[in-house]
Amino acid sequence: MESYTTEDLEILAKTIYGEARGELYEFGIASLIAVANVALNRRKKKFAPTIRDVCLAPLQFSCWNANDPNLEKIKNVTMDCCVFRKCLEVAENVLEGRWPDLVDDCDHYHCRDLKPYWAARLAPKRIFGRHYFYNLFKG
Repeated sequence: MESYTTEDLEILAKTIYGEARGELYEFGIASLIAVANVALNRRKKKFAPTIRDVCLAPLQFSCWNANDPNLEKIKNVTMDCCVFRKCLEVAENVLEGRWPDLVDDCDHYHCRDLKPYWAARLAPKRIFGRHYFYNLFKG
């Protein structure tokens, strides 16, 4: 079980919402869990000291980038949104260790429509929804 604050939980839920909310109804909850798993794996591998810091690190989760259209959506989302409530549930269950690491220790991912430079010669370890997952750093 990961030690976390209320702010960690909220930021992780917003990250899941910003990165994968559109996948819930098409691909199911596993797509949301996979994004949460990457954030947790980065924390475990000491990318940053807290889940909040992992999610908000510059240029790591695109939904937090200043020029990303998702930024305003995640800043303004409320509990009235049923998809956000599901993201909060996912975040809590992953942080509490109740749900498994579906991405098998992966710490990076990208949308299947993109091919970032760091993935140019790599095969994904896992695929969930529209995202390819990679394990770039051993923990």
